[in-house]
Amino acid sequence: MVTNPLAPSWLTVPDDANALPAAIWPASARREEDGVVSIGGVRVTDLKAQFGTPLYVIDEADARARAARTLAAFTSAAAAAGTTVTIYYAGKAFLSTEVARWVAETGLNIDTCSAGELAVALAAGVDPARLGLHGNNKSLAEIDRATAVGLGTIVIDSEQEVERVADAAARHGRRQRVRLRVNSGVHAHTHEFLATAHEDQKFGLPLDQVERVVAGIRSHESLDFVGLHCHIGSQIFGSDGFAESASRLLAVHARLLDGGPMPELNLGGGFGIAYTTADDPTPIDELAAHIVGTVAATCAELGIPVPHLAFEPGRSIIGTPGVTLYELGTTKPVEVAAGSGTAMRLYASVDGGMSDNARHALYQADYSVRLMSRRSDASPVLVRIAGKHCESGDIVVDADYLPGDIVPGDLLAVPATGAYCFSLSSRYNYLPRPAVVAVRDGVARVIVRGETEEDLLSHDTGVIR
Repeated sequence: MVTNPLAPSWLTVPDDANALPAAIWPASARREEDGVVSIGGVRVTDLKAQFGTPLYVIDEADARARAARTLAAFTSAAAAAGTTVTIYYAGKAFLSTEVARWVAETGLNIDTCSAGELAVALAAGVDPARLGLHGNNKSLAEIDRATAVGLGTIVIDSEQEVERVADAAARHGRRQRVRLRVNSGVHAHTHEFLATAHEDQKFGLPLDQVERVVAGIRSHESLDFVGLHCHIGSQIFGSDGFAESASRLLAVHARLLDGGPMPELNLGGGFGIAYTTADDPTPIDELAAHIVGTVAATCAELGIPVPHLAFEPGRSIIGTPGVTLYELGTTKPVEVAAGSGTAMRLYASVDGGMSDNARHALYQADYSVRLMSRRSDASPVLVRIAGKHCESGDIVVDADYLPGDIVPGDLLAVPATGAYCFSLSSRYNYLPRPAVVAVRDGVARVIVRGETEEDLLSHDTGVIR
């Protein structure tokens, strides 16, 4: 079949529009003999009947397995380098008490960025010593609570925070472990290494300010400075950027050792996942081996011991295990100018949209889509999955191919929505936020309750009862 001229260059017509590419879908996703897809042993038609749509669905076993594989890969690489490692799950990607327990049971720590995320992790029963707190503008209340509960590590993001954290720790009679976030001058989104450490962004400090600020941290008895932290971006493929960033950080790390111990180095993360068949993320074993190997080699050149390492994989643990299930509403073929002629794009509107997945509207992020409730042998057509919001930019999937016979009532699913979809969700147009359901071994259970109209009205003080 000829590719539709309206399709982006990376998108090809699938040989089988019913196929579920393994790199994009949860490990347990299967199309059954009757054509219905199951995830975690639960058929999507049963999920629709029990919980409705839109619906966030997470393959629990897959999420746990990805957490375990990540920890194992970096533990092995660290052992080969003669050191140890800590892996932080990114609470901002998706956090609930259940998921916090999953990753903690697997051996991961958890990174939080707000009082709310901290509250969820604590409510899950996670040991505060295994939690971190990030953020460029932590409130005094957030800092106070973190030090009061015995939080494992606070990442200091500005010079002003040094005094704030020191004062809070002193009030609570604690010696608070802290890291300092710095900008290495390597930014993954540029696909090249910047020559300067003076990046134009709100996070962290440039390398030429680090030694002065660290001296200030070390002057406080209530602070225990454990090392530097750097994060070069998100949705990163390849390991070269991490390796270059590590080399730059270790040069500063080596100089700071003259002023006192610095046992750790946090190199961030943000490892990418596949959202479409065009994406080719680096396997986690390769990432770990290259990054940690570079650290070990650089430390040898500098004549310093390899520090304890920490990483923050980001979406790579929870992103792929999640899908969003929708019911198809209306379809609308639209004739669009293409070169010297025209081509047809099919708009397929679903019962959710930018309120449950804001990433296309925010970042022009690409996603995939598949027909889930049946198998179809119809020829594939180019579709754009639109939401039901009163916005022309309310697009969930910009371009993919679906069977040409899709009709209202069909169930569609967008894969790789486990990260940054629920956490960015809103009540725009007063659509209730969907439930989050975990599936495993043929059982589905709600881990975050979906909102109702009563929930929407509960904060409106003018409601007539």
